[in-house]
Amino acid sequence: MPVVTLPDGSQRSFETPVSVFDVAADIGPGLAKAALAGVVDGREVDTSHVIENDAELSILTDRDEAAIEIIRHSTAHLLAQAVQQLFPGTQVTIGPTVEDGFYYDFASGHNFTPEDLENIEKRMAEIAADDLTVERIVSPREKAIEIFRNMGEHYKVQIIEDLPGDEEITIYKQGEWMDLCRGPHVPSTGKLQAFKLTKVAGAYWRGDANNQQLQRIYGTAWANKKQLKAYLTRIEEAEKRDHRKIAKKLDLFHTQEEAPGMVFWHPAGWRIYQTIERYMRDKQMAYGYQEIKTPQVVDLSLWQRSGHADKFAEGMFTLDADDRKFAVKPMNCPCHVQVFNQGLKSYRDLPLRLAEFGSCHRNEPSGSLHGIMRVRGFTQDDAHIFCTEAQIQPEVSRFIDMLHEVYADFGFSEVIYRLSTRPAERVGSDEDWDRAEAALAEALDAKGLPWEILPGEGAFYGPKIEFSLKDCIGRVWQLGTVQVDFSMPGRLDAQYVAEDGARKVPVMLHRAVLGSFERFIGILIEHYEGAFPLWLAPRQAVVVNITDKQAEYANEVAEGLRSAGFRVEADLRNEKVGFKIRELELAKVPYVVVVGDKEMASGTVSVRARHGRDLGSLSIQNLLQTLSEEESRKGRVGTH
Repeated sequence: MPVVTLPDGSQRSFETPVSVFDVAADIGPGLAKAALAGVVDGREVDTSHVIENDAELSILTDRDEAAIEIIRHSTAHLLAQAVQQLFPGTQVTIGPTVEDGFYYDFASGHNFTPEDLENIEKRMAEIAADDLTVERIVSPREKAIEIFRNMGEHYKVQIIEDLPGDEEITIYKQGEWMDLCRGPHVPSTGKLQAFKLTKVAGAYWRGDANNQQLQRIYGTAWANKKQLKAYLTRIEEAEKRDHRKIAKKLDLFHTQEEAPGMVFWHPAGWRIYQTIERYMRDKQMAYGYQEIKTPQVVDLSLWQRSGHADKFAEGMFTLDADDRKFAVKPMNCPCHVQVFNQGLKSYRDLPLRLAEFGSCHRNEPSGSLHGIMRVRGFTQDDAHIFCTEAQIQPEVSRFIDMLHEVYADFGFSEVIYRLSTRPAERVGSDEDWDRAEAALAEALDAKGLPWEILPGEGAFYGPKIEFSLKDCIGRVWQLGTVQVDFSMPGRLDAQYVAEDGARKVPVMLHRAVLGSFERFIGILIEHYEGAFPLWLAPRQAVVVNITDKQAEYANEVAEGLRSAGFRVEADLRNEKVGFKIRELELAKVPYVVVVGDKEMASGTVSVRARHGRDLGSLSIQNLLQTLSEEESRKGRVGTH
C-alpha cells in the first residue's frame, strides 16, 4: 500500500501500486488532464510510471520549468515520425534537446530544403492533432536489436550494442512509429501544440568527421503558443542585432579563414576595446589590484603541474623548440602563481590582488566559432587574489561590489547569481570543497542576494559563483565568475609565512568580470544594436559643415572637442548636409554638430543628438558640458 507524499507535504495512500496519472486523477480531473510527467524521488518519469512503494511525487504540467525539456524531447520524436512518414527510407539517429529547442539527425538520400521543413511541420501538427498515446516499452536487449534491425535502423542497432550490458533498454511508441529512448515523454502527442522548425544543417554521426555525414533538423518547442510567439519575436530581434552584421556596417572588426577564431580589429572597434580596457584598469586599481603581464608561451611542464594539461590537452596549442614542448597560454592562473612565488610573502602581504589583461588561445572546434562570441584568441579581464581562508568571504563580497558597479556602468541592471558546486572529476579533498563552497554561499548570503545551485558545474579545482546578465531582449549571458581554489597554489609551491611563523599555502581566488573582451564587446554590440552609449561610442561626435566656407571653423570646433578628451571627427566632404547627417545617423554616431554661416558668426554650433533629437544652438562650452555630463553617467539605466 504505497503512501505518496506531495510537494506541499500532504500524503495520499493507495491500496495497490498506482501510476503517476492515477495520483493526478485522484487529486482532480484538471490535474490529470494537464499532467505531462512526474518526478518520483527526484527522478523524472512518465505519467504511466507505476509507484509501488512509498515515494515523494511532484506532478509536472506545462507551468513547470522542468517540463519544457520533456516537451522538447517529445517534439523531437514528433519530428522524426513526420520525417519518416514523408520520406520513407530515412534513418533516425539521435534527437536531443538543446538550449531553447531540439534537433534530430537523419540519414537520408533526400536533401532537406526549407520547403521540406514547412511540409514536415504541417505533418507534425497533424500527428499532434491525432493525439496518439505515447507508450513506454521495456525490451530485452537482443529483441530490441532485432526490432530495429528489421526496421532498417542500423544506427539504433549500433547505439544499443554500445550501451552498457546492464542498462535497461526502453522503446517509445506512438501509433505505429517507435524509437529507442530513455524518456520520459509526454503521455500523448496532443500535448505538443507549440513548435516551429528553424533550420537544416550538416552533422556527422557521433560528431566524428570520419563518419557518415547526416542532416540535422533544428526546431523549437514551448509550453504554449504565446511562449512560442515570444521566442520567435526574440529570435527575429536577435537576428537584427547580430554582432557580425552590425560590425560590418560600422566597420568595427572582421574575421577570415586565414586566421580562424582570431579577430582583426579595425580602428573604430579597437577604440571601443581600448575604452573598455582603460575603464577596467582604472576600476581594478581603485579596488587595490596590481596589474602584471605574463608570457604567451610556457613550458608544458607548468601546465602538467597545475593540472590543466590533463583536463584541457585537446584545447591547447602546443609547439616544440629546443627539444622541449611548450604550450601557448590557454589561461593565466598558473603564470600568476609564478609571480606570487617570487620572494617569500608574509601574511601581511595578503590579500595580494594580481590582475592581467591576459591574451589566451584555445583550440576551439571550428564548428563552434561564432564571430567574436566564440573565438580561439581572446583577452580575459583576469585576476587572482591570494589570501588566507579567513579573507575569502570579505574578498568575494568586495569583488561582488566591484562587479555590480561595472555592470551598471555598461547598462545592465539585472544580475543572476548561481553557485556551481563540485564536479565528479576534480582535484582536492572533500573537506577543502566543503569549506570553499560554504565560503561562496556565505558571501552571497551576506550580500542578501538571491542565488541557486548548479550541482556539479564547478571547475575541476574549485567551486565558483557565476554571474549572468539579461540583455534588452531578455537573453541571458553568463559573464563574471569568482572561484575558490585550495588546490593549485599548493600544486605550484605557493607559500606564505603565517602570523605564527609557519609556512602555509594561500587560498587562490580566480575572478573575472567581463569574461573575455571579445565576447563582451559582441554582447554590447547586440545589446545596444550598435548604438553605444556616449562613453563607449568609437565616434562620440562628428562636426559637419554646410559649405566649404565653414571648413576651417568646423576643424576648430572638432579640435577643441578633441582637446577636451572626446573622440570627434570633422566631416568636410563636398556633400549636402542632409546626406551627411543621414549617413551619420545610420552609423549611430551619438551627436552630429552642424556649423553654417550663422553658427560661425556667433561662435556656436547646432547640435542633433541620436534618434533625431534636436538640441538647437549651443555654445561650445554648453556642448562640452552636455558631452561631459552624459559621458560621466556611462551606460547606467534610466540616466539618458
